[in-house]
Amino acid sequence: MLQELLDKIDNKEYTVGIVGLGYVGLPLMWTFHSNDMPVLGFDIDKEKIKCIENGTPYIKHLGEEMMQKLAGSDRCDATTDFTRLSEADTILMCVPTPLDEHREPDMQYVEKTAMTIGEHLREGQLVVLESTTYPGTTEELIIPILESKSGLTAGEDFYVAYSPEREDPGNVNFDTGSIPKVVGGHTQEGIELACAMYDTAIVQTVPVSDTKTAEAVKITENVFRAVNIALVNELKVVFAEMDINVHEVLDAADTKPFGFMKFVPGPGLGGHCIPIDPFYLTWKAREYEEHTRFIELAGEINTAMPQYVVDQTLKSLNAHKKPMNGSKVLVIGLAYKPDVDDQRESPTFKIMDLLEKYGADVSYYDPYIPEIKPTREHPNWTGVESVKWDEETISQFDAVVISTNHSDIDYKQLAEWSDCIIDSRHEMNGIQHKSDIHIWQA
Repeated sequence: MLQELLDKIDNKEYTVGIVGLGYVGLPLMWTFHSNDMPVLGFDIDKEKIKCIENGTPYIKHLGEEMMQKLAGSDRCDATTDFTRLSEADTILMCVPTPLDEHREPDMQYVEKTAMTIGEHLREGQLVVLESTTYPGTTEELIIPILESKSGLTAGEDFYVAYSPEREDPGNVNFDTGSIPKVVGGHTQEGIELACAMYDTAIVQTVPVSDTKTAEAVKITENVFRAVNIALVNELKVVFAEMDINVHEVLDAADTKPFGFMKFVPGPGLGGHCIPIDPFYLTWKAREYEEHTRFIELAGEINTAMPQYVVDQTLKSLNAHKKPMNGSKVLVIGLAYKPDVDDQRESPTFKIMDLLEKYGADVSYYDPYIPEIKPTREHPNWTGVESVKWDEETISQFDAVVISTNHSDIDYKQLAEWSDCIIDSRHEMNGIQHKSDIHIWQA
């Protein structure tokens, strides 16, 4: 079985099955398809399947051209019919791993997907988990489910590996195919097969000793970012009190050719990884009676940043002799990062919730998100539409909060149209503005 699958992979005659066609699965589908592999995508969302069949983009930064090529290809198919999992030679799991209401891992999507795969698993297949998770997930959760549902034995009848996704939505310098892939296997055969598979489409594979190590790699990458972002966020707060521009400090420090890596402060953490992954590790560490105090402190600092931005909004309104209660406040940027339509875990939601809690009349503007999509954490905003970008609309707001700095927003116009701007992204720096404007810059 092993050699048969290796031969299929070497000859590019194998079919890749991808479960979950979101921000990870869809780019992965495109990457394998672009390298001449047949791809079979699975998702429970019928609308996503229709979009793939019709060539209609549902993730803006991936573009229309890609979707049309997938729709017109005889090597790409997408379905909600999970009985077709047996048609795939390799199955990649790309499903969400959020936190629950207690800030603990919510593994329901991974568990349900593993159960479904197990029900249709056949001998000789390779199953790879790509979802970010805590060390031990593949061995302790995935493999037992697959074995119990299929009656097969991992490492003998089928193969298992873990390879963490490293997507960075909107990054123009790196895409799925150009980012090295860390791979850990349940057995040596699992590593061998997974590396061979990814080698057909990814620039480089980086094998590690086992699945637990590969899972720890992804957690470490995101903990590193979370901790360093917390550091500069704390410096921002401290330096602001000292009337020191933290961005000027960071720019100057960044000229040091060694021993320094620049991170930038902001209104809080967003996206599918950095706000979540550190909590997966702190949760797992408790099983070993270990405490991740440093990581937890970083989480506290980053979680507090939306409140800090709202406090500055209150002060800025006060400088204009206006109360927060009853003021019209516009928040710019719902996406968690510039130039994408990804609203997952965006700190903008927390900022809007806090503003509304203090009595403000809150609206948002985002050219990438014309209408707010449903979220589990902030259902009250579902269906709310972005305001228009024109002088008549923007000038009616008592204050404008820049939460996400999309590059195609005209900040010079903003300076002309608003006289109270709370800039959490340092976007207004150097922009000429009228003398009576009040700008708080992060």
